[in-house]
Amino acid sequence: MYTSINFQTKKAFKQAVVDGKEITLFSPGLGVPKVNGVETVEGPQYPQPHKWYASVKVENGIVVKIL
Repeated sequence: MYTSINFQTKKAFKQAVVDGKEITLFSPGLGVPKVNGVETVEGPQYPQPHKWYASVKVENGIVVKIL
């Protein structure tokens, strides 16, 4: 599962959530992300090697909290 913005670090991702940026999720070829609930995301996006992982809370399709 990836975020709509290709964050290079988990710190940058956390800051964007704190700043209130509208971040959605997508999963290329692996199904549809939950609209409400908990998902696991990774970054940076393929083809770069993944360097960080995070569990996130999603409400109405928007990431609202990093768990």
